[in-house]
Amino acid sequence: MTSSANKSSNLDSAFAHLADVVDQRRDAFKAGHADPKTSYTVLLFSKGDDGILKKIGEEATEAVMAAKDARHSNLAADQQKLLVGEMADLWFHCLIALSQFNLRPEDVIAELDRRLGTSGIEEKAARKAADKE
Repeated sequence: MTSSANKSSNLDSAFAHLADVVDQRRDAFKAGHADPKTSYTVLLFSKGDDGILKKIGEEATEAVMAAKDARHSNLAADQQKLLVGEMADLWFHCLIALSQFNLRPEDVIAELDRRLGTSGIEEKAARKAADKE
């Protein structure tokens, strides 16, 4: 059985590897060495901020609908597989957005680590207080 630490390491590694590929495609596009007709990732970068963010909205909606279907379906296994696929699509498109803004999944992981052990209610209240200042 794989330990929790190994799973976390594998997950971090998988995200980092995928982010590396996404960043390489972004850089190739910016340098004019990649064609949006031959790479979906490059196509997304060619659409700019608005196109990338719109796609995240679409994928988030699809993930929500798949989750609702998974909860209320007699075909639970098939619907769960669909939910996993929709979440993978959402996470992928979030990696595209991170890259577009010169960020990495490691930045998100660091923020989650920072919040670890903090009440979500307290953390949200602290952000609201900081926003008011």
